[in-house]
Amino acid sequence: MHSPYEWPKKMAALIPRYTLQAARKQTTCIATIAVQTNHYSSQPEIIKKPTTASLKRGTGGRSSFNGIVCTLFGANGFVGRYVCNRLGKIGTQLIIPYRGDMYDCMPLKLSGDLGQVLFHPFHLRDNESIRKCIKYSNVVVNLIGRDWETKNFSFHEVHVEGARRLARLCKEANVQHFIHVSALNVGDEFESHVLKGGSKFLRSKWEGECAVREEFPEATIIRPSDIWGQEDRYLNMYSGMWRHHFKGVPLWEKGEKTEKQPIAVYDIAAGIRAIARDPKNTAGKTYQFVGPKRYKLSELLDWFHRIRIRDPVEDGYRRINLKYAPLFQLKVILNEYISPAYPLGHLQWEYLEREAISDAVSNKLPTLEDLGVTLTTMESRVHWELKPHCKDVQYMESVGEFDPVPDPPTVPIH
Repeated sequence: MHSPYEWPKKMAALIPRYTLQAARKQTTCIATIAVQTNHYSSQPEIIKKPTTASLKRGTGGRSSFNGIVCTLFGANGFVGRYVCNRLGKIGTQLIIPYRGDMYDCMPLKLSGDLGQVLFHPFHLRDNESIRKCIKYSNVVVNLIGRDWETKNFSFHEVHVEGARRLARLCKEANVQHFIHVSALNVGDEFESHVLKGGSKFLRSKWEGECAVREEFPEATIIRPSDIWGQEDRYLNMYSGMWRHHFKGVPLWEKGEKTEKQPIAVYDIAAGIRAIARDPKNTAGKTYQFVGPKRYKLSELLDWFHRIRIRDPVEDGYRRINLKYAPLFQLKVILNEYISPAYPLGHLQWEYLEREAISDAVSNKLPTLEDLGVTLTTMESRVHWELKPHCKDVQYMESVGEFDPVPDPPTVPIH
């Protein structure tokens, strides 16, 4: 029989040995960290020089962490909300910089799991606030843009100086992947249809691309065409009263000389998600995000009104040549003068200029198909998107009561 006084002595003799073994294990964990792979196999994955972003957890769904810490500038915008949703679904940790009222961006917290969506105040001219937003990120997406100039921010300040500042600070912070969203139809030369000198928006977007390339050569640049979807400034604008003039729609050359390839916002978000997940193969490239079909602008507008009104001719709808609509031109001038900060109905000369430009798609640049994204056709969604704008929207039609609306004719893609 052992005396009860002998047990504390034996346990005290064993403590140094256990403490030494625990210290050795802790030292080993600091050098290399073993994490299980997604399929939870018996062989763990050894990660050397572990960081927060390399410690993946889970199977890749919403309630996991895929290793991407993404700062999303411009998340409150039209496209940003969809990008947040797509990235949050695959387990991305999102850092959302905001300017103004914090409660405007709080609904985005539901995009990811608990603790995965974080917010931080910033200002585009404040370098220190930007550094705090990108300090722990390995992917940064720049969605900041303006469709019109204000007294606080011009096109050059947002699209050129702001983009250059973000790219430079991301390079200094050793961010692995920088994604910059530009616009289609940018280039060295600009045609002038409505405004003298062409579009200032497109010129500033092109200068912004050049600035990003100078500061961050490995950046991925995206050039989207006109974007449609819920709460957009495309379908909603053509359905609003401000774009109409005595039930007609004034267009440059009646829209018959303009060709467009609109893209769904869902496909934009899917493309950005694919780029964020594959930085190795997408770095340094410029992508064109355009729709699967090409249309004349005149045919698109006629189709929208056939869906909304059922019989546009009887209702008085027609397309008008913009240069023969002086009262509409006066309407645009007064709209920009009365509400320069937020033009009513998004009606402004700058948009009318961009609206008249045909989408130029280069065969030398990759598109969404190269990222493996299945494109959404307008024919499959526009009927549902335009339902709130239909005439007698409260009327529930019977099956077969009206003839189906024919799809618009397409133009061969060059």
